[in-house]
Amino acid sequence: MNSAAGSAGSKGRILVVDDDRLVLATVTHGLAQAGYEVIDADNGDDAILLAREHRPALALLDIRMEGKSGFDVAETLRDAYGIPFMFLSAFADEATLAKVQELGALAYLIKPLDVGQIVPSVEAAFAQLRSSAPARAAAAAPEVPPAAPGEVLADPVPLAVGVLMHRHSLPRAEAWRRLARLAEEHRISAAAQAERLLGAVEELARSG
Repeated sequence: MNSAAGSAGSKGRILVVDDDRLVLATVTHGLAQAGYEVIDADNGDDAILLAREHRPALALLDIRMEGKSGFDVAETLRDAYGIPFMFLSAFADEATLAKVQELGALAYLIKPLDVGQIVPSVEAAFAQLRSSAPARAAAAAPEVPPAAPGEVLADPVPLAVGVLMHRHSLPRAEAWRRLARLAEEHRISAAAQAERLLGAVEELARSG
């Protein structure tokens, strides 16, 4: 484990986890060169310890590793620390993709990739996090304020999770899982299911 760049003036702190040392070194170096502060780990246990200590803004996770998998790490980052994540994996089977969606990853990148492809995806993830910050804050509130006519919310998923937490007295992790199950049942994306849920809440509010 090492920090590949200092925090001063960095674009953000990223945790990179991959049990392939060559991939790890390549991605870490490329992100550091792009201006990010990078912390790396080659196994899931170290990744969780580093996340707890350094609280990165984003994690980039390999999926299949010895010991804890990237999915295991992602669940802990999400549920214990609220750290968003994206996956980098050579596998794209239906079961893997379904799990990626269920966990709520910001992105899923299929290997082989070069750093020139990874950096723009990381930058897009940071932009998404910045744009959805107000929505994530609103999700923590007991009630969701109504949207103004024509207003488009940046990210409906955190808002819908907040609604499920409040209405069903659920912890955040279970609310995420319930939203993912509903999306799967209706064969739509989590974002589309979130929009449906928020629409139903607004309709109830209007008719109440």
